[in-house]
Amino acid sequence: MPITKQTIAIIGAGGTMGSAIARSISGGNYRLLLFDRTPGQLGSLTEKIQQAHPDADVKPIDCAHECSWEADIIVLAVPHGVEKELAHKIRDVSTQKIVISIANPVDEDFSKLTTAPDSSAAEELQQWLPHSKVVKAFNTTFAADFEQPVIGGRQADAFIAGNDEEALETVTELVETAGFNPIIAGDLSVSGTLERMQLLLMQLTSRSKVNGPASWKILRN
Repeated sequence: MPITKQTIAIIGAGGTMGSAIARSISGGNYRLLLFDRTPGQLGSLTEKIQQAHPDADVKPIDCAHECSWEADIIVLAVPHGVEKELAHKIRDVSTQKIVISIANPVDEDFSKLTTAPDSSAAEELQQWLPHSKVVKAFNTTFAADFEQPVIGGRQADAFIAGNDEEALETVTELVETAGFNPIIAGDLSVSGTLERMQLLLMQLTSRSKVNGPASWKILRN
């Protein structure tokens, strides 16, 4: 973990995934800025974080642009359909910053991805934010996994993809703070594979009616 405290903006912090990420990293050496279109949800989240970590540096912000301007790392914890709109709003304040895409571009019944076969949500985001360091992370984990990252006695893996090595190292530390075993899967072109992996896991858990934690794990000697 870096000695210098990094500032992380979580856009969509009031949602299921956004709040799970915020809680899981709130004990780390981070300053957390929380934004949500429904700001009423942030009060209870901030309270829960401070109850668990009284020294946590966490602050609700009422503007996505301002939140991103202050941040070193921007987490877009929003559906894929919202990413383009947000990208346009924060483009001028995200230059050379790490922007994490957690989105899985799936249709309503989890039957297919909505992106082109040769693309991915993260690659589209990189096109919309050409001067940012887009990293794919946290898309292969469910919100329930953050509460229980050790499943069946094994630490869940969380896969990461990106083109900037320094950004990958930074996000690896973030993933570790969240409680997962980080695995760098490759450059941003691997994001499509990671998104298809999670689509498959969504389909399997839906058919098996799994309501609790479920995640990927690479087993090896």
